[in-house]
Amino acid sequence: MNVVLYEPEIPQNTGNIARTCAATGTDLFLIEPLGFQLADKYLKRAGLDYFHLVRLQVLPSFEAYMRMFPDTAYHFATTKAPRSYAQVRYAPEDTLVFGRETAGLPESLLSRVYDRCIRIPMRAEARSLNLSNAVAIVLYEALRQQQFAGLCEEGSLTGRDDEAVAWMDYV
Repeated sequence: MNVVLYEPEIPQNTGNIARTCAATGTDLFLIEPLGFQLADKYLKRAGLDYFHLVRLQVLPSFEAYMRMFPDTAYHFATTKAPRSYAQVRYAPEDTLVFGRETAGLPESLLSRVYDRCIRIPMRAEARSLNLSNAVAIVLYEALRQQQFAGLCEEGSLTGRDDEAVAWMDYV
């Protein structure tokens, strides 16, 4: 599974998305121009110490990405889409494409791929969700459909407490 961010503008969003991709084993591709430098402290802070786990690549254009992956199934996330992301069947080699925080994906692209556009249901009064939240929602649905292949589904207690939990008496 690949996530493509088309001309991302906000480093914190991209850092959060990189962390999500690292945690899920998803490749992340950034399409230039970027609204920040890869050395940006906000990008690094949002991604924490997960950057060594993510396969991240910056490409000069979306066309360059399409040349690399000519046979992938593309899913274009946009508030203008005719159907919900939950109505789609995802495969492990699919590509999820997300647009800029301020403008989304260009309508010149969307008009050519409208049958592959998906949206996250929300109130009509809301313009959109935060980009990092949108990526997480769609990506985890795609991974759920694949039974979270390769991901650990169970956790365990560590046996340590970082702080006193006085609220435990209320549980």
